[in-house]
Amino acid sequence: MAVEATANIGVVGLAAMGSNLARNLAHHGNTVAVYNRHYERTEKLINEHGNEGKFVPSKTIEEFVASLKRPRTAIIMVKAGAPTDAVINELADAMEPGDIIVDGGNSYFEDTIRREKEIRARGLHFVGCGVSGGEEGALNGPSLMPGGTEESWKTLGPILKSIAAIAEGEPCVTHIGENGAGHFVKMVHNGIEYADMQLIAESYDLMHRGLGMDAAEIGDVFEEWNKTELNSYLIEITAEVLHQVDAKTGKALVDVIVDRAGMKGTGTWTVQTALSLAIPVTGIAEAVFARGLSGMTEQRAEAQKQHLAGPEQKLDVASAERAAFIEDIRHALYASKIVAYAQGFDEIQAGAKEYGWNIDLAAVARIWRGGCIIRAQFLNRVSEAFESGEADISLLFAPYFKDAIAKAQDSWRRVVAKAALNGMPTPAFASSLSYYDGLRSDRLPAALIQGQRDYFGAHTYGRIDQPGAFHTLWAEPGRPEITA
Repeated sequence: MAVEATANIGVVGLAAMGSNLARNLAHHGNTVAVYNRHYERTEKLINEHGNEGKFVPSKTIEEFVASLKRPRTAIIMVKAGAPTDAVINELADAMEPGDIIVDGGNSYFEDTIRREKEIRARGLHFVGCGVSGGEEGALNGPSLMPGGTEESWKTLGPILKSIAAIAEGEPCVTHIGENGAGHFVKMVHNGIEYADMQLIAESYDLMHRGLGMDAAEIGDVFEEWNKTELNSYLIEITAEVLHQVDAKTGKALVDVIVDRAGMKGTGTWTVQTALSLAIPVTGIAEAVFARGLSGMTEQRAEAQKQHLAGPEQKLDVASAERAAFIEDIRHALYASKIVAYAQGFDEIQAGAKEYGWNIDLAAVARIWRGGCIIRAQFLNRVSEAFESGEADISLLFAPYFKDAIAKAQDSWRRVVAKAALNGMPTPAFASSLSYYDGLRSDRLPAALIQGQRDYFGAHTYGRIDQPGAFHTLWAEPGRPEITA
C-alpha cells in the first residue's frame, strides 16, 4: 500500500535535539514526519509525545520520504561527520529534484560547502542550518541560521519562522547566505560563546580565589549584574549555577565539579578559520586555549608538586575597597565582551568576503537576541550599530561601544594589572585589552619583524615615505637598499 504524503516537514535523528525539534514543529501546526535508524526512538517519541501534534512515523527512509509533501523537506539531526554524510546520501537516493535536505547539526562549514555542491549536482537543495539554544531551545524556540539557496528559503523560511524564538516580536531566524554561510555564522556564534563563558569564569575566579568569596556570594553578584548592561542568558545561568548546592555533600556544587572544561570543536574551528583569514580573534582564541590548559591535568598536577614560583594567587584588596574592585571586574567583563563580539563579527565579514556571501550583520545580531546561548540585551545595540553603518569597519568604532569602553577602560586595566601582580590567570581579559591597545596604537613593532623577515628571507618591506617593495643587503653594513 502506497504511503500518503501528508507531512510538510520531516526530522531524521530523534536523539534529544532531534526529538525536541520535531515536537516544536508539531506544536506550531506542522505535520512532522519522523524517522530514526533505530525504530525504538521513533516509538518512544510517539508514545510519550504523540498527542502534542501531528506526527507521521516511518520505519524506513523510503517510507519517510514518501510521507513528505513536495518539495520534500527533511531536517537531519545526527552526529556531525560521517553519520551526516551517510544520512544525506540515503535521503538523496530516495528524493527527487527540487527536494530539500537540511543539516541542522554542528557541521564544519567547509563540509557544508562540499555537500551543497554535491547535492546540487543531483538536482536537490542542501541547506546547512545552525541551530542554537541546546535541547531547551530546540523545544521552545531556537535561534536558527540557515544557508542554502533563495529558492529553498521560500519553502523552508515559513517553517523555521514558525518554531524560532521570538525577540521583540521578531522570529530569531534569517536567511544567512549561500551554501556554508549558515554553518559559518553558527561556528562564530559558538566561538563568541567560548569567549563569553571564559570571561565570566575569570570574573568568578577573581572573586572566589582572589577575594575569598564563596559561591553563593558570587552568585548574588551575578544576579545583580544581570540587571545591568550585562543582562544575558549566560549571566543569568551563572547565578543559578553558583547558587546550586550539592545534595550529597552540602557544598556549593561548583566546588565539587572537576575543573576541566570540555569542547566539541566549534571553538577550535573558529580560531583555525580566523587564522586562515588573518583575523585576530584573540579573546576567542585564549578561551579555547584556556579550556585546553584545564585539560592538561598531568602537567597541572606536576606544577603543584614542583611549587612553581609566583605570588599566592590572592588579590591584595582591602575590605573597604572590595565593592569598588568587584565593580571594576564588571566593567572589565563588559569591555572584554564587546571585544569578543567585535572580533567575531570581523571574522564573519572576512568569511563573507572570502566565500562570496552577502551576510546582513545587523540581521545576524537580531536573531541572536533570543533562543541562543549568547543572547544578550546589548545585541539590540549591536544590531543598531550595523544597521546605521557605524560598525562597518569595526563594532569598536560605533559611538555606543566606543563610549562604553572609554568608561570601562580604567577598571579593565586595574583588573588585568592586579591579577598579573598577584599571579592570577586572566587570559581572555588580558588578551582583549592587549588587542584594544594594539588597535589604537599609531605604530606597532611589526616594522622590526618585517626587517627581520627581510634579513633572513629577503621577504622585502614597505617604506613610510614612498611606495613600492624594498630589500636591504643586511649582512654587510652600509650595503644599499634595493627596490624589489
